[in-house]
Amino acid sequence: MRPIPVGTKGTYTLRVTPAHLANQFKDISLPPVFATPMMVTAMENAALNAVRDYLDPGESVVGTLVNVRHLAATPVGHQVTAEAEVTKVDGRRIEFKVSARDEIEEIGGGTHERMVVDLGRLGARLEAKKRP
Repeated sequence: MRPIPVGTKGTYTLRVTPAHLANQFKDISLPPVFATPMMVTAMENAALNAVRDYLDPGESVVGTLVNVRHLAATPVGHQVTAEAEVTKVDGRRIEFKVSARDEIEEIGGGTHERMVVDLGRLGARLEAKKRP
């Protein structure tokens, strides 16, 4: 991994489809609004996009902590844009400020943490956990 400057930013954008709605993704009794887990996914993708160019071949980053609030509902058809900004780098641990907004307003915000991992080592650990 090359040094990642504090302040590095990444974004991720998606158009909300029925598959992203809480009443489709989680439970039919929920309202037809953008589901919180989908918002978190967008934020995580923004964080990945922020640091992708700093990773060496054979490295990736995995999420280790998410602390966000979902502030406003978003209906199907709206575009959601998530942004992540690196706030701290401590060895392999990277901290981010994350936010998401639809075409009208901010819909969520908080913090996120990712850890740089060696894909070969991770693959070996997963292989060791396989059930017989």
